[in-house]
Amino acid sequence: MSETLTVLETRRSCRAYKPELIEEEKLQAILRAGTYAPTAMGKQSPIIIAITNRKLRDKLSVMNAKIMGQGEDFDPFYGAPELLVVLGDKSIGTYIYDGSLVMGNLMNAAADLGVSSCWIHRAKEEFESPEGKEILKSLGIEGDYEGIGHVILGYAAQPPKEAAPRKEDYVYFAR
Repeated sequence: MSETLTVLETRRSCRAYKPELIEEEKLQAILRAGTYAPTAMGKQSPIIIAITNRKLRDKLSVMNAKIMGQGEDFDPFYGAPELLVVLGDKSIGTYIYDGSLVMGNLMNAAADLGVSSCWIHRAKEEFESPEGKEILKSLGIEGDYEGIGHVILGYAAQPPKEAAPRKEDYVYFAR
């Protein structure tokens, strides 16, 4: 089997992380893979915010927990030290699909490099809020963007679980 197919079949979401940051070379490779995700008509509607700053990471964690209805001591990022936020340019009709493909590329590239990841929702609500808009402004990001998701990154604190069996009716043929 090809290495790509092996990565696709063995990647698992991680929900417990060690505190250390991943190596800069790996972060850059993961980001590069995200920028090569397919986008409709090559318009490249998504943007990626790489967050290695602990203060901003923790601020987004508190915002995300609040949206979930959890207390500030709950970490929806499961202790992951870094996160990538994918946003899509709402002026391009396929921004949600484009951003979702970026999310997949980021997670699969991370797995290929031995870095654990997980897709975390609620980026839409975070960046629709006044606080989220202020974060974008402080980063020099202008435009009408919608949060697609967060990819949390780090090294797993526990071994991954085995994949669940694939359901019987996953694929239908029309030959």
